Amino acid sequence: MMQSKDIVNQDFGKVAVLMGGNSAEREVSLHSGQAVLAALRARGVDAYAVDPASDNVHDLPAAGYTRAFIILHGRGGEDGAMQAVLESIGLPYTGSRVLGSALSMDKLRCKWLWQGAGLPTPAWRVLKTEEDAEQAGELGLPLMVKPAREGSSIGISKVESVDRLKDAWVFARQYDDSVIAEQFIDGEEYTVTILAGEALPVIRLQTPREFYDYEAKYQSNDTRYLCPCGLAADAEVAMQQLAMQAAEVAAVEGWGRVDLMRDAQGNNWLIEVNTVPGMTDHSLVPMAAQAAGIEFDELVMRILATSLDEEERT
Repeated sequence: MMQSKDIVNQDFGKVAVLMGGNSAEREVSLHSGQAVLAALRARGVDAYAVDPASDNVHDLPAAGYTRAFIILHGRGGEDGAMQAVLESIGLPYTGSRVLGSALSMDKLRCKWLWQGAGLPTPAWRVLKTEEDAEQAGELGLPLMVKPAREGSSIGISKVESVDRLKDAWVFARQYDDSVIAEQFIDGEEYTVTILAGEALPVIRLQTPREFYDYEAKYQSNDTRYLCPCGLAADAEVAMQQLAMQAAEVAAVEGWGRVDLMRDAQGNNWLIEVNTVPGMTDHSLVPMAAQAAGIEFDELVMRILATSLDEEERT
């Protein structure tokens, strides 16, 4: 990991902070982006807001931009599409490359990868038809029914009775035609931030809601974030190591966040990985960084440093 003094001495040039976009997570992205932009400017970086919903990203090199800080959540920003555009115009960017972004955004393919690598993830079923939805109860109840390619818990339902499966499938299909039903793990929810190849302190999440949904993530003041997370030291290390394995299998680079459940028997279960996590005042990555002694501005600078290639790092 680059040290603070190395980052301070690095000339990043003119930086485009990509925020907003057209995904269902646009508002969260704008909130995250403004926080990132303020932090970069506070550190003396020549940074500007760029919204792909209205600004032509292909014009960035001609406008003098030398790299991009991607803080676009969801489709078009976190799924490899924007990464591919930036590579096509030769503009370095933060975070995972095209492959890691695409695989991580697609929960179904990410679970296939984890399963193939022998990593623990809850059993699931692909729901292509109404009949699939009605038969998903064979996995056992409760179930989490979710769009495969959305973030921020958008379109997700916790289903506790068979007669609700169809409605949950219809709801999820409003956001994506790829839908999965996943076994609900009865236990505690945790998240592990990964920054430049290192796992930060684990955070335990507690919410009075049915699960850690959109409101719990961004709006509710009742959500509790525990860091230290309360696990024994060896259990926390094991969870961090599993998160690192999960990220590596999914080709995650630079930074990201892996969400897990821990059941009553102490087994860890991988739920999903985010390659452009939120950076709002309710977000988990800044909390984990702070627990590791990394203030927000420093965190943003370290993420920006992930846009450097090996030649630039030396």
